[in-house]
Amino acid sequence: MLLAGAVGDVGSAFWLSQEALRAAFHHYQMHGSTGEDGLGRLLLRDLCLNGMKEVVEWSVGASKEEVARLAPAVFEAAGRGEKEAVEIVERGAERTAGYVGVAARRMGEGRPRVFLQGSVFLRQSVYVREFERRLKKVCPDAVVEVCRRAGAEGAALLALGRDVAIEEEEEVMEMEEMARALTEQRNPRSTDIDTMTPEELVEVFIREEDSIRKALPRAANLLGRAVRIVTASLRNGGRLFYVGAGTSGRLGMLDASEIPPTFGEPPETVQGIMAGGVRALYRSVEGAEDRPEDGAEAVVDRGVGPGDVVCGITASGRTPFVFGALERATEIGCKTILITCNENRVRRTECDVEIDIPTGPELITGSTRLKAGTATKICLNIITTGAMIQLGKVKSNLMVSLQATNTKLQDRASRLLAKERDWTYREARAALEASGWDLGALLETSTRGSRGSH
Repeated sequence: MLLAGAVGDVGSAFWLSQEALRAAFHHYQMHGSTGEDGLGRLLLRDLCLNGMKEVVEWSVGASKEEVARLAPAVFEAAGRGEKEAVEIVERGAERTAGYVGVAARRMGEGRPRVFLQGSVFLRQSVYVREFERRLKKVCPDAVVEVCRRAGAEGAALLALGRDVAIEEEEEVMEMEEMARALTEQRNPRSTDIDTMTPEELVEVFIREEDSIRKALPRAANLLGRAVRIVTASLRNGGRLFYVGAGTSGRLGMLDASEIPPTFGEPPETVQGIMAGGVRALYRSVEGAEDRPEDGAEAVVDRGVGPGDVVCGITASGRTPFVFGALERATEIGCKTILITCNENRVRRTECDVEIDIPTGPELITGSTRLKAGTATKICLNIITTGAMIQLGKVKSNLMVSLQATNTKLQDRASRLLAKERDWTYREARAALEASGWDLGALLETSTRGSRGSH
C-alpha cells in the first residue's frame, strides 16, 4: 500500500496555490495587470481583495492553510483552459505520480495499491484522473483509490481496510439525520414557487415569516437564561464566542462586529469563530464544517477560557464543526449555549442552554438563510443586546455607549446629548468634540438642564 500525499507538499493544495500565486505575480510584473479572466482575477475574487499589491501584503502573513484554500481557483482556471493553470495542475499530478512510482519500485511493488490522501484529491476528481493518467506511465498495474479520511487516522484505517466501510456507514447516518431535520423538509406552500409572478412571490415570503413570530415565544424563557449567562460572564471579565458555519457563522460574525460601535465594547468582548475562517464570510469553503476536531482546535487556538461563553449556531442542529467546539468548550469549563432551528435534531449536547426555534420548512428546501437565518439573527440580537442593557450600556432606550466613529454616529450622539441635556445641537457637538466623542462620560458628568454651562 502506498499513500500519496505523504511525499511532501508537491502536488498538494498548498503547492498548487503557491504555484498559482507565483504565476499571477509574474504576469502582473510583466504586464502590469491581472489579465482578462486570468489566475490573478480569480485569486482576487476568492481573497476578496482589490489588487495584486494587496495580495502581496496578504501573502506575507498568510498561513499554509489560508494559501491552500486558493486551490479551487486553480482548478476553475484550468477548467476554463487557462494555460498557466492547466500547466500547474499537470505539473502537480506528474510530480506526485513520479514520487509514487519511485516509491513503488524501491518497495518492489509491481501492482501497488495507491491511496490518494488530502482535500485536493477528495474534492477534485479531475486531479485524480490526471494523476492516474500520469501514474499509468510509470506503474501500469497500479490500483488507485481516494482516501476519505485525513491525516494519521485515515492512514491507520486504510491499513486496517476499514476506511470505505466506515465512510459509507457515516454517510448513511448523516443522510438519515439530515432527512429528519425540519429545515430539510419540503414546504407545501411553495411547491409551485417557480411559476409565481414577482408579486405572488413577495406575498408568499411575507406570509411565511409569520412562522418566526409563532416560534420565538416558545423560546422566551431559554433566551432569558442565555441573556443571564452572557451578562454574568461579561460582568466578570469573560467573553462571548459565537461558533458557526455558513449562514449561521456569518450571522455570528455580523453580530460580534456590531458590538464595538453600538455599545463601546472592545472587539475582544464578543467574537466570532467561523468554519473556514475569514474567507468563508464571502465565499463557501468546501468541507469546512465537516470536521468536529477543527471546531475543537479553533476554540483552543482562540484562547477560550473557563470564564467565557461559547454559543454554537447551527440551523440544522448537526454541524460537526459547531459540536466539536461546544464539546471542547464544555471540557474547558465554559458556559455553553446552542441555537438551532430544528427541534427534531438527533444530536443532543450538555449545553447549559439549548434553544430550538422551529421555523419549519423553508420556501426553498434547505435554504436556511431564509426563515432560519432571520430567526437566528433575532436570537443573537436579543442575547447580546439584552446583556449590554443589563450591563448599563443603555439608558432608557438610548445607546449611550456608542462609538461615534463616523458622520452618522457623530450626528446621532450630538442629537442625543442635546436632547438629554437641553443643549443646542451646536453646543452638544462642541462638547463631544472637546471630549473626544465620549458620550457616556458627558451624560454621567453633566446635569440635566445645565444649558450653556459647559
